[in-house]
Amino acid sequence: MESRMEGDVYSGFGERYQMDGKLLQNFQKSFVQVQDILDQNRLLINEINQNHESKQADNLGRNVGLIRELNNNIRTVASLYGDLSHSFARSIDASSEGESTGTLKSDGKANNQKRFRSG
Repeated sequence: MESRMEGDVYSGFGERYQMDGKLLQNFQKSFVQVQDILDQNRLLINEINQNHESKQADNLGRNVGLIRELNNNIRTVASLYGDLSHSFARSIDASSEGESTGTLKSDGKANNQKRFRSG
């Protein structure tokens, strides 16, 4: 019985590692996208401030488009964070379901209890 349980733990670990690896890659990709957008927003804000300080009609008019671009970027960042949150929650749910099938937890004790997320 001991070797069967160890085998279950190791096969579960491999599957979880692959899932976690993919999840980590998606997180890294999304965080790079977010950071690029935030860097772009910093430049937009600087330009908007310079245009505002100049008080020139052309520059103030240009700010309208820059502020729209800034708002779109903020929506994109919020969407990326929402996707990340959803992916993370799905990962946690999948992990919890895997633990509820009678596999061993990291402390070596059997886990036969189903976990439920509220909400």
